Amino acid sequence: MSNLNDYYDFIKRLQLLISKRPELITTTLSNIFSMRLIGNKTHGDLAEIGISEFINQFMYDFKSKHVGKDLFRSKEHEEDILVINELTNVNIPISLKAYGTGPLQLSTDKDSKLYTEVKKLFNNNPHIIDKKEIITRILNLDVIKNSTNINVMPLIYNENDNKCNIMIFDYEKALKEINKIVFVDTNEIYNCDTKSIDNGRRKHPVIQFFNEDNKYIFEIRYGGKTANALQRGLWTNTQRASDYFISITGWINYKHNKTLVEVFSLALLAEEKIHKTIKEELQTHINTLRDNKE
Repeated sequence: MSNLNDYYDFIKRLQLLISKRPELITTTLSNIFSMRLIGNKTHGDLAEIGISEFINQFMYDFKSKHVGKDLFRSKEHEEDILVINELTNVNIPISLKAYGTGPLQLSTDKDSKLYTEVKKLFNNNPHIIDKKEIITRILNLDVIKNSTNINVMPLIYNENDNKCNIMIFDYEKALKEINKIVFVDTNEIYNCDTKSIDNGRRKHPVIQFFNEDNKYIFEIRYGGKTANALQRGLWTNTQRASDYFISITGWINYKHNKTLVEVFSLALLAEEKIHKTIKEELQTHINTLRDNKE
């Protein structure tokens, strides 16, 4: 059984590899985000396969497997890949998120427990909670602990500038610095400048968390019957909450690999024996990359 420390140890090893061999992750992420040329959501699914294989091919002492969608749906956790530390035999489930800059979902809330349990503590505080004892009670809720104990690896891209970044949300720092919790109802907005609730166009209620400088950290989105999966759960924002992210790669300039898209197209028409030949050639090439012989 793993914990966040196991995940952070893995991230440090990944960061070390990237610092020494940045071209490996640049190629991988370029190919992953090229999949958006096929479809707006294709890159997310293939990112799970690509990052898992990146770990298998280039990270000593670790191996990884893609959990798969069918297995994923039957599990209690939100992992997309499972990383195994071969030195400690610890399994590290990781949830991959491939998102554009801006809003980022950190965890889902299928049963609306996260929103419902936190909202209960607003009974005598209709909008703003800034008392430390109530904030502590909220942060000690099991639903909060469960939602902030997920190993999330966001692959963030800026399609206009063709830049991407692997950014890890720093839960430890975020939870320590929460100083205010704000409930924002339908048709309202929280004004950070005036520190007040104003009229807005919000369709669903939200519970937002801020630090002592009134800067946004993350939020719990409404999870009722009228909300879909992308309107529930724990969310943050890679731009508004940039102080709470640890960049593993820095911003990388990537290029679309149109040849890869063409290869996919042709591969769908070819027989398996051809795929086996191509697979062997690809493995030989990757071996030279891993051994740094090119």
